Amino acid sequence: MSQLLGATEIREIAARLDLTPTKKLGQNFVVDANTCRRIVKAAEVGPHDVALEIGPGLGSLTLALLEIAQSVVAVEIDSRLAAELPATATSHGFGDKPLIIVNQDALTVSELPVSPTVLVANLPYNVSVPVLLRFLELFPSLNGGVVMVQSEVADRLVAAPGSKTYGSPSVKATWWADMSSAGSVGRSIFWPIPNVDSSLVRFVRHAPAGDENLRRATFAVIDAAFAQRRKMLRGALSELFGGSSPASAAIGAAGIDPTIRGEMLELPAYIAIARHLPGFTS
Repeated sequence: MSQLLGATEIREIAARLDLTPTKKLGQNFVVDANTCRRIVKAAEVGPHDVALEIGPGLGSLTLALLEIAQSVVAVEIDSRLAAELPATATSHGFGDKPLIIVNQDALTVSELPVSPTVLVANLPYNVSVPVLLRFLELFPSLNGGVVMVQSEVADRLVAAPGSKTYGSPSVKATWWADMSSAGSVGRSIFWPIPNVDSSLVRFVRHAPAGDENLRRATFAVIDAAFAQRRKMLRGALSELFGGSSPASAAIGAAGIDPTIRGEMLELPAYIAIARHLPGFTS
């Protein structure tokens, strides 16, 4: 089995690069090789996969992916880290494995030089949901994967209707994929140690719930419903539909009780309501 990065070597690389992990970029580097291999296994990465990693940092998870995957494409916003990653891979015996570095902000990436098949990432806490949803939308070749996120975010992504943690991320993610919990990880596996807990979320892609026109309309309804989640649906959607009465009529026409709250509805109900938006054409 290959030698992956450990805590001592990670600190040595950081010192050589004069790198101080920043909260702004969500830089909490994984220093435990067993955790990296656990994440790769949970994602069911195979030898024919093109693995996509977002925010590889100093390369802990990257090396674990290179052990198994056919190739890895890594999106890294920090230029110093992006430049160092190939050397780290080569020094650990992975010089013959294709490793493509995209030195760019994940929130601005619109295309990749290859079509990834699996996503495995330790996502920065502050942008984890928008990044995940963006990549699910932009790269339909992604069949599944595992992301490590703040436990609070993980709870929202896998929440069921009616629970306190159920929200717009819970509904939106199901447009593209089935989400499930893949366990938690301890704080001590990170450097620096964060002041929040982290968990793993696994996703398996299915066919999208509709075309782009329907998605935009549906997401507008979802956003409105959860912006005022304490309100009954007819009140929360009144601005979208031009008043409480037309909102009630549209929600009723979709076969849904207008007095229910948005947190009780699954994606198909939101899709049904979106089809009654003023001006919507399928």
